[in-house]
Amino acid sequence: MPILPFSRIRKAVLTVSVLFFVGWIGYQYGYRDGGLPKGSDTRAVIRTEAPDDVAVDFFVFWDVWQKVRQYYIDPQDIDVQKLVYGAVSGMVAAIGDPYTSFFPPQENKEFKEDLGGSFEGIGAQLGLKDGRIIIISPLRGMPAEHAGLKPNDYILKVDGKDTAGWTIDQAVDAIRGPRGTTVTLTILRALSIDTPEDISVIRSTITVPSVTSWIKTPAAIEEISEASEAAGIRKSQKSVAYIALTRFGDNTNADWNKAVTEILTAKNNGRNIAGLVLDMRSNPGGYLDGAVYIASEFIKSGTVVSQVNSDGSRDDFPVERRGQLTDMNVVVLVNGGSASAAEIVAGALRDTKRAKIVGEKTFGKGTVQTPFEVSAGAAVHITTGKWLLPGGDSISNTGLTPDIEIASSDLNLSTADIQLVKAIEVLVK
Repeated sequence: MPILPFSRIRKAVLTVSVLFFVGWIGYQYGYRDGGLPKGSDTRAVIRTEAPDDVAVDFFVFWDVWQKVRQYYIDPQDIDVQKLVYGAVSGMVAAIGDPYTSFFPPQENKEFKEDLGGSFEGIGAQLGLKDGRIIIISPLRGMPAEHAGLKPNDYILKVDGKDTAGWTIDQAVDAIRGPRGTTVTLTILRALSIDTPEDISVIRSTITVPSVTSWIKTPAAIEEISEASEAAGIRKSQKSVAYIALTRFGDNTNADWNKAVTEILTAKNNGRNIAGLVLDMRSNPGGYLDGAVYIASEFIKSGTVVSQVNSDGSRDDFPVERRGQLTDMNVVVLVNGGSASAAEIVAGALRDTKRAKIVGEKTFGKGTVQTPFEVSAGAAVHITTGKWLLPGGDSISNTGLTPDIEIASSDLNLSTADIQLVKAIEVLVK
């Protein structure tokens, strides 16, 4: 078999979400609709051609297939397409690499939507509190906000189904749906106080920016307003620029450029900016090109990351443009959910001494996954390379240890974000 030219593949998709698919994707197919309608084709199999260079005995596969169809108690419930997708998922999982994964059509569609920052739903960030699903924040201008949903609303039911014991993923799956359709949420404003009420929300296309930013003095930063640790920095008259980068997706570079322009405009207009907090906590990654683009904003020259490929070659990805923030003081916030592309940026800024890293040890995903589209809208993501940071370190399974380690606070609901306090303190003192 010819070796694929992986050294030429630059836009590799990097995401932690594939971890979760390998373990449970086959199980999910027992509960989700998909594939060919039952009874749509009475033949057992079509398109059986194998590659010319493959010599493998498939007898055990068909032996099990026939026995399942013959002896399963409810044979009419068997969806043969689901069996095929489950078999392929198991085959890929058998490699033993948690990042090499098969994405059936629906999962592949959702994966692309997440990277694109667009999906169909109500536009609300969900969390867990008191063992129940709760609305952390309705997105501004989105259907959830228009319907009157508020932060800290408990979601007791979704379309009449009790959410007790649900995970956030289960709630997301139930609430998302096609644009124009309606979902009814049974809401409680405060446990054991208010009477539940049903609120119907019409789903729409939701676009979530991958970048949010602001420029504030420490006294005006709501996220640290109740942190006793912030007492020493609240009197500072210096402003702090802040950019939260949640993923490296399709629109990240454009969103990033807009945020940087606003910061530079404020600085050129005389705003006393002590530096920038780059918040990549819980950023699962995204495109490699995006990581190189963002890192190049801060680093004047040199290599951002190197990639050792499956064909034995090595690619160095250098600074690709003239950055606008190469002289600005920077602190990077990370945690255990910061992975892949986020680790590349943090590691590059650390190794080139362009930033202090604050927070918790990162996830440790140092491999490259290349996506290959296959038939019927499915895809397979295959690990095709490993990264090395500018200093020569690999982050695989080890992650990055911050310069200043500090335990996390409740990032969803807290107004006492002590990690952010520490990052600001490094800049203003």
